Amino acid sequence: MQKFSIWSLLRNSVSYHEGWQKQWRSPELKREYDVVVVGAGGHGLATAYYLAKEHGLRNVAVVERGWLGGGNTARNTTIVRSNYLWDEATQLYEKSMKLWEGLSQDLNYNVMFSQRGVMNLGHSLQDMRDIQRRVNANRLNGVDAEVLTPQQIQEMLPFINLNARYPVLGASLQRRAGVARHDAVAWGFARAADSYGVDILQNCEVHGIRRDGGAVTGLDTARGFIKAKKVAIVAAGHSSVLAEMAGIRLPLESHPLQALVSEPLKPIFPTVVMSNAIHAYISQSDKGDLVIGAGIDQYAGYGQRGSYHVIESTLQAIVELFPLFSRVRMNRQWGGIVDVSPDACPIIGLTPVKGLYINCGWGTGGFKATPGSGWAMAHTVAQDRPHPLNEAFSLDRFYNGHLIDEHGAAAVAH
Repeated sequence: MQKFSIWSLLRNSVSYHEGWQKQWRSPELKREYDVVVVGAGGHGLATAYYLAKEHGLRNVAVVERGWLGGGNTARNTTIVRSNYLWDEATQLYEKSMKLWEGLSQDLNYNVMFSQRGVMNLGHSLQDMRDIQRRVNANRLNGVDAEVLTPQQIQEMLPFINLNARYPVLGASLQRRAGVARHDAVAWGFARAADSYGVDILQNCEVHGIRRDGGAVTGLDTARGFIKAKKVAIVAAGHSSVLAEMAGIRLPLESHPLQALVSEPLKPIFPTVVMSNAIHAYISQSDKGDLVIGAGIDQYAGYGQRGSYHVIESTLQAIVELFPLFSRVRMNRQWGGIVDVSPDACPIIGLTPVKGLYINCGWGTGGFKATPGSGWAMAHTVAQDRPHPLNEAFSLDRFYNGHLIDEHGAAAVAH
């Protein structure tokens, strides 16, 4: 893998940047792999990368029905945080946070992780009680968290309207949280995985999962049959479709989740602001766009456009909080498909089919967990058992009742 540095930049600049290597190969399909990962989004690519790096598995393929990073990795608002409520969720997301903090160096690829802080607003006494409880829980788990008064919020955001229809009574703040560049995350993991020999196969849709005697044997794809003893489904919103190919019914609902970005502005917004009560969140990208997210559309489906009334209510709430944005024009809008579990927590682990593993159900929290999710999933696939970090997130919890209710910390409704 060609190493990126100031010296390689200078060296290639004198040759008009025509000497850069391709970031990853377009390999021919092998007939057999040790592990096939379904889904070349951030989680799938991270799984393949850590399988190769941490566990020494080299005969690994990632299959993607479209193009690399063309799914939810490119359809989110890029927020990274680890301030969840329950111990199990906090520890998993905090593992991810620690990987984020060294990810650009690890991948030798700038994922533009910016720790500008994430603020969760409280609009009622109950909101503030919930915020105080979550901050206390975060601190007990070693996660940085603090409660802000309205005056402290106004110091960070002088243009916020604290006395709008949804009065702001306070907020929680995680200063280590922030945002990252979503495309760079996918490209960085793809490049690093490819350097270990992982085959990334684009335009390779899975049509079926073959089993023999209760164990997986391979995949039927648009490019032919692939033999594999281990298959990891890491396909976000379409995980339940794939699991049904193996005869597994997952406890998931898939919903559109919308976001939109504005025209570029001069730097004005120093942090990320989220509100569970009004179902809106906003930050400013490094190139100046306001990045705005909403709660999920309430109907289940796979449409990636979403409903107009959700956009309207989200923008109403944003403009009431920040009236100076009332004349800002929106450039584009999109929807991603999120798979939501009954307790708003992911499913990471083994399935009833031997050799078939599942990583899904992240709801609105998938992007922030990308490196930690891949790290834990790689351990589960390589060792054929969950890591302590993801042991509580097994499929079995929907049979034994050991649910982890994180609806309150999801920051938007789902």
